[in-house]
Parts: sequence; structure tokens; C-alpha cells
Amino acid sequence: MEEKSLIEFRHCNLFQKDHLALKNVTFSIFPGEFVYLIGKVGSGKTTLIKTINAQIPLKEGFARVGDFYLKTLKKKEIPVLRRNLGIVFQDFQLLTDRNVNNNLAFVLKATGWRDKKKIEERIHEVLQMVNMEYKGYKMPYQLSGGEQQRVVIARALLNHPRIILADEPTGNLDPDTSYGILNLLLDISKTGCTVLFATHNYNLLKKYHARTLKCEDMSLTEVNKEEEIDFDTIINT
Repeated sequence: MEEKSLIEFRHCNLFQKDHLALKNVTFSIFPGEFVYLIGKVGSGKTTLIKTINAQIPLKEGFARVGDFYLKTLKKKEIPVLRRNLGIVFQDFQLLTDRNVNNNLAFVLKATGWRDKKKIEERIHEVLQMVNMEYKGYKMPYQLSGGEQQRVVIARALLNHPRIILADEPTGNLDPDTSYGILNLLLDISKTGCTVLFATHNYNLLKKYHARTLKCEDMSLTEVNKEEEIDFDTIINT
């Protein structure tokens, strides 16, 4: 039996407000895949990610994320869709007035967790997954950029998502720390969680090869494995 895609877009036009950002977007991503999303700043990467998580409504075309059809998605279904997704931001977006454990507890309580013991157990599990199990008492300002991003990944994993959307997760990190974050997300994809990793850091792609989608000239295309990418042209910081 043919495997069913987890994310599927067919002939979609994606808009940022009234501006057409990407046209005729067609691609599929399958369970457990790790996929790069590359392109210049402003090329449409974030628009695609925001369409996948229903932050931007789909107006034209067919798109499915898991069992959710984006064009006909009802407002009350959006929170349910997002519980299947984990979001990793470039700028962390941690709550600065509370420690790591309380940042994670806030998310769990906001998504319906009530049992205090289960909340504590899940926080320990996700911090262990990102090698931060002894940093739960720390405030965000006491952590390095790489440690903060690991907490953000732990936060994204809390509700057992099927998909991680990582929007420039290494944009504010030094090269060595960036490789560590990339390795962590690669390991997460090996557990069966799909990872879409948006970046314009071509050094990551050169070091770790994976399937690659490219935003360029309002189009989304797949980069052939044998294709030589002119990163100086395509990926421009």
C-alpha cells in the first residue's frame, strides 16, 4: 500500500495579506521525513509555514495537513490542528518572567493538561530529549542562545506533535551551536516526527544533506540531489 503523505499541497497560491507570495505550490511530505526549506529572505518560506499552521488562510488550491483540509478549515478546528504541530521560532519567544519548567507547564495547561504529576513527567521527558533535564529551574536569561533554542524544541515536543515546523531555528546562533540544533532535529525526525526546517544557512545544507525545497521567483521547486546549488545566488542573508 502506498504511504499517505502527512503534508500535501496541490496548485496552491499563497498570499501574505493581498500580496501573492508563492504561486502554484505543489509538494508532498511524508511521515518521518526531514526536509529543508530554503530561499532568500522574503522568498516565501515563512508564508508557507504560516499557511501550514493556519496562521495564514489558504484561499486558492488544495492543501492537507494530516487529516485537516486547509481551505475548508473551520475556526474551531485550528487549535486542534496546531496540537499536531510543534513550532520552533528563530527568536525563541520564551516567557521571560518564569523559569524553564514553568514556561513548559504554561503551554501544557493552556492545551488542556490538568494532572500535576503528568505535567511534571512530560516536562522531564521533553527536557531529557533535548539534554536540558537539569536546567528546568533556570530563567531564560540565564541560558545561552543554544540552550534557549533547545528549550523551544522541548516546548514544541510537549503535545507529541506529528510535525515540527522550524522557522530559521539557527538564525541567531553561532555555527557550532547551529550544528547541534540541526543534529537534534535530525534525531527527532528519526523517531517518526516530520521536520520542515526553513533556513538560509547554506553551510548546514552542505554539511548535512537532506531533501530540499527551494523558494525562488514566487515558486516552490524541489532541488534535485544531483543539482549543484549556487548558494551565493539562492541563499542571500
